[in-house]
Amino acid sequence: MSSFVVRRVVAAATTLAVAGLGLVAAESANAHGGHGKSRGDRLAITVLSGEPYQVTGGDALVQVSLPRKVRPRDVRVTLDGEDVTSAFDAASDRRLVGLVDGLEEGKNRVRAVVTRSHRLAGRSASLTLVNHPTSGPIFSGPQQQPFVCTTARGRFDGRTILGQPLVDNQDRFGIPVAAEDADGDYPQDARGYPTAEADIVGWSADCAAETRYGYVYRSTTDNRFHWLDDPASPPADTATTTTMDGRTVPFVVRWERGTINRFVYSVAMLAPVGEKDPTRPDDSLWNKRLVFSFQGGVAIGHTQGTTSDSAMLPADLLKLGYGVMWSSGTRTSTHYNLQVGGETALMLKEHTVETHGVPDYTVAVGGSGGAIQQYVYAQNHPGLLDAAIAQYSYPDMVTQVIHVGDCELLEHYFDATDRDNAKWKDPEVRQAIIGLNGTSHPKNLSAGETAQWNQLYAAYEALGYQVMTRDPASPAPALMECKPGWFGLTPLAMNPTFTDVEDLDKLAQGTDGVEWTHWADLVNVYGTDEDGFARVPWDNVGVQYGLEALTRGVITPGEFLDLNASVGSWKESADMVEEGFPFAGAFSPQNFDPWSSRNMQLSPDGGMTPAPRRAGDREAMRAAYTSGMQFQGDIDIPVIDWRPYLEDDLDMHNTQQSFATRQRMLNADGDASNQVIWFTDARPSQQFDQTPMAFEVMDRWMRNIDANPRRGVAGNKPPQAVDSCFATDGSLIASGKRVWSGVLDERAAGECTKAFPIYSSSRRVAGGPYEGGIWKCALQPVDAAIARGLYGDWRPSAAERARLKQVFPGGVCDFRKGDQAKPRRR
Repeated sequence: MSSFVVRRVVAAATTLAVAGLGLVAAESANAHGGHGKSRGDRLAITVLSGEPYQVTGGDALVQVSLPRKVRPRDVRVTLDGEDVTSAFDAASDRRLVGLVDGLEEGKNRVRAVVTRSHRLAGRSASLTLVNHPTSGPIFSGPQQQPFVCTTARGRFDGRTILGQPLVDNQDRFGIPVAAEDADGDYPQDARGYPTAEADIVGWSADCAAETRYGYVYRSTTDNRFHWLDDPASPPADTATTTTMDGRTVPFVVRWERGTINRFVYSVAMLAPVGEKDPTRPDDSLWNKRLVFSFQGGVAIGHTQGTTSDSAMLPADLLKLGYGVMWSSGTRTSTHYNLQVGGETALMLKEHTVETHGVPDYTVAVGGSGGAIQQYVYAQNHPGLLDAAIAQYSYPDMVTQVIHVGDCELLEHYFDATDRDNAKWKDPEVRQAIIGLNGTSHPKNLSAGETAQWNQLYAAYEALGYQVMTRDPASPAPALMECKPGWFGLTPLAMNPTFTDVEDLDKLAQGTDGVEWTHWADLVNVYGTDEDGFARVPWDNVGVQYGLEALTRGVITPGEFLDLNASVGSWKESADMVEEGFPFAGAFSPQNFDPWSSRNMQLSPDGGMTPAPRRAGDREAMRAAYTSGMQFQGDIDIPVIDWRPYLEDDLDMHNTQQSFATRQRMLNADGDASNQVIWFTDARPSQQFDQTPMAFEVMDRWMRNIDANPRRGVAGNKPPQAVDSCFATDGSLIASGKRVWSGVLDERAAGECTKAFPIYSSSRRVAGGPYEGGIWKCALQPVDAAIARGLYGDWRPSAAERARLKQVFPGGVCDFRKGDQAKPRRR
């Protein structure tokens, strides 16, 4: 492990309140001696597998660093007074390393004493290890119930991955567990749950499963993995692979599966043919590099999640010798509680290090929510990740809700409230207000997507609602990114009645009274309001929608005033009702509500009386910061932020997000030199994946850091670790420091900036900063805003000034003053 990485890991051990978690400090000053670095004549104890206050599973990989004059045989190590010296082996650099097990839940004392060295006899060091159960939690608070077990659902190559969960109660709480015959079979449905004919022997509420070990091989016949029952006898069609170390070996992989923190996990890496016991692995083919395989999606918890063969067993990484860690708890299609996700990642890495040893470095990879996790976990848990390959990223999830929450409010205004204004048929005009791309031709949508939107827009037209047009010959109406990209996510995040959790019918205890929102999924973070619902930070008080469109002359002052008087806001959670078609129920004119307008606060008289705006909960806003759910930019690990350019697909992974992340990093400490941004053209369709190249460049970057730690991250960049853009075949278009000029600065557009148009957001159009993340803007009086020239060439008349004050009685946003909800540093 590099000295640079060592410093980050050791520094993390002194961070006692990361993300407001109130962590427990280790009391021994000798606890932070470092990985592999003896500290002169000091005796020191360090936990190599994680933090001493976050030990899980009853064991920890412990290092004892020795003074210069002390030999390994001169030291005795005890655990709560019991001699455990035999668990330790002498390593290089005057170190003893051993797996200490048998830890009790709670505090455990490890002590090292010099016994026979004459000069230093009696010198000692001690460290308190705080042990937590493998089922969790460590710091994320009470675990969610009800919780759908899915261990029996996972299948690979025709066999179960884990099987039924373990029985943990006889109170009919959770998922029923059936008696199995000698072959492990039981009456089950297509998803692996017991049928009515099954003999139920108990129930599982926490979804734990037996740890399983096995082997798979890569076949030359179909280029897929298959089970290998006898690791000593791979079949004739077993592929070979050449590792990063240059060894050509059969492509056989050891695959461990189990549950950690209630989620399914997987650890996979190359194994030598004929390995005797997977519980005592032969890691001679491991390249000493670990990969976290994170995944994306959007969901709101209450489930163990599903497995993914491609993420658990990524052939392109395994063939090179990487060890790959995966968990359904680090998949945002399972949940978006990144406090639980980060906790799960810490526990999984701890287990992997205890099993296989300390890696040279740990790099993460993953797209969308998988990229978000990399930024957020690197911020919240220094030392967990040493490098990141973030694909089609966002800085975090929670601040996306700010502008995504505007989407349907604005669409409803265009489609319904002001439906007679022909201007709203033009997607470029809508884009000028919403900010997101709306200029693409729908030919870029698949046939199924085109049919879907044709059907929905036909319903719009039949009921007299507004429909955008771009090309009369088009088989489908023009679309905004809000529709195909973010459609349906507002109710998923905000509406307590709206759920996408599968298999709820399998729960014996039922789900009555469960609040199905993102905020409730993180109720341990956000807390509850006076009505008992999770606190919601979404706020649009003082937001002047379309301000930039006004100053550019795209909309008139009258349209600007009417838009802001009529756009409205979202109801409180306690007042929300079930969605309409196409989210719930059959189509009818009365049930047609693709905007979720029944859950909006709208003007009672068509705009004469301004629609109310929503004031977000200040405690929830503060919690987004203090819990670490909001990325603030303070990370110092190498990052390659890569995305295929998907704007022409109206894809939700919009390009501005990479630069929003960079701006937050610049805001944190004035430096973002540890992040490089790569785009690959995906017009008309994605053809090339830059990820293998990213791994090659990242490995060189990390090896440079290891060889030259004093140069730091930026000083160790290899030549290809630089901002770049690529053509559809992966060939380089341009690279260098200035290729993205004109995005976050006032310089002339760089070569990549010119090649890849980057769009905006509704809050940036309203005057907000590029990086977003403003929950509560400072308010300025309307008169002050006019005096500042905020409205460009428009000089409001007395009547217009009065209308502005009626629409914004408390004033309008002054984004220069930042987020008023952000906790102030003490």
